[in-house]
Amino acid sequence: MRPTAIRRTAVAATVMSLALLTAACGSDGTDKGNGKAADSASAKPSDQPAAKALTAAELEKASLAQGDVKGHKISKAGPADLVSAKDVTADKAACDVFGDTLMGAKAGTPTASTQRKVVSEPKKGAGDDTADPEEAFKAAFDITTTLTTLASYEGKGAEETLATLRTSATDCASGFTLKAAGTKQKIVKITEEQVKGGEDAAAWTVTVESDGDKSEMKLAQIRQGSTLASFSSLNLASAGGGGGFELPTAVIDAQAAKLA
Repeated sequence: MRPTAIRRTAVAATVMSLALLTAACGSDGTDKGNGKAADSASAKPSDQPAAKALTAAELEKASLAQGDVKGHKISKAGPADLVSAKDVTADKAACDVFGDTLMGAKAGTPTASTQRKVVSEPKKGAGDDTADPEEAFKAAFDITTTLTTLASYEGKGAEETLATLRTSATDCASGFTLKAAGTKQKIVKITEEQVKGGEDAAAWTVTVESDGDKSEMKLAQIRQGSTLASFSSLNLASAGGGGGFELPTAVIDAQAAKLA
């Protein structure tokens, strides 16, 4: 493997361990998102009656479990995956909500939440049909890790939180600097993507720059009644080689089906 690929792989591993894989829904009661939904002009509830907020037990039942997504390993997020929202900061106030959600920290004021780590399995024999070391590396490490969070809200909280996330993504489309778990990441660009699921859905490709190398993360969120499902994803080969990757649609579809 070329030195450049090795260095990029090290950067990718650092990003994954300190940002995506260790950034989760803090359990210390700290909630940076409180009040942000109410402050957003676009965060207006619909005229439909508010759905009942799911309990913690109901969220656990609706959360993804091993076997729900073919070719993926699914596990509960453990203590090592937890980072408080207070440890995720943006250099622009308008970008706080997007930064929190991208890193897996809770937004708004959920009454209950669960979290899963979903990791795709590399295809058997991936990279065997190429003589190019970097291409072989990309194929072998085409592994997408998705931090999946379910959160339930009282009243119109789920609608307001998703609306506020959309506003934050629009306001910060040209980029900002994010600090998570003590590590700075430069968000270069936020581009909207198409995604389906639930009663409402939104998704984005997030271009990240670290030590001069650019990579991508994906963020998607779907709403079903009073519940929001958030999906923050990073692909190891993409982060190591600078290429793109697809939204984890199989994961999103499976979670949407369990919430329906």
